[in-house]
Amino acid sequence: MLMIEDLQVELAGKIILRHIDLEIKPGETHVLFGPNGSGKTSLLMTIMGYPQYRIVGGKIIFKGVDITNSPINERAKLGIGMSYQRPPTIHGLKTRQMVQLCSGNKEELSVEDLARRVNFVDFLERDVNAGFSGGEIKRSELLQLMAQNADLMLFDEPESGVDLENIALVGNTIARLLQKDGDGIGAKTRLQYRRERTKMGLIITHTGHILDYVIVDKGQLLYDGVLSCSTNPREIFKCITEVGYEECVRCTLENR
Repeated sequence: MLMIEDLQVELAGKIILRHIDLEIKPGETHVLFGPNGSGKTSLLMTIMGYPQYRIVGGKIIFKGVDITNSPINERAKLGIGMSYQRPPTIHGLKTRQMVQLCSGNKEELSVEDLARRVNFVDFLERDVNAGFSGGEIKRSELLQLMAQNADLMLFDEPESGVDLENIALVGNTIARLLQKDGDGIGAKTRLQYRRERTKMGLIITHTGHILDYVIVDKGQLLYDGVLSCSTNPREIFKCITEVGYEECVRCTLENR
């Protein structure tokens, strides 16, 4: 599981995350709401291990291992992967090569088979993200996560920049990655399938569209660097759309 205890994070000399406590158990998916600048991406980047996000208090435990001070590569090898909102263009590196690298250079991996699942075969010989549209970038990110086969997957606004034609593909692919789709279970019951889930997910969303495709276990509200709510994600989203983030946070604090 992922266990975050009393996490405090500094960026460029400023505290941006305050006393974060978060637990994601095997098979669980959490969604993270919050306005721009509230610290959502910073939390994901901290979990992933980017050194500019300096942990000044608390700890991060993953699979029973204290990774608070572990570098990115060790976290990736342990099973943490991330789909970025704005990944860089990498000239000189083909998408096919990137996918192969994400898999740990597994010889048995069929890059074409994975690419077909996200309609991405025609992009394999293009440089990573070079000239890609918003939807194509998201599919490229998902393809890399599929190859990595991570145990904990972090998604930074997967709906961002995705048109209506691609949103269903993106949403359904995330559901499959997180074992929340139910496809291919044969004679197994859905209850058995749910019990066998091991993948964990943490998804940032602004639009809430992802809730139409992925079964989310808990919603979290991050506001001004503080986690102030943990409950049914649709309840949180309904509150946000009706009264806004600030009022939603105030209501949460009053009812503690």
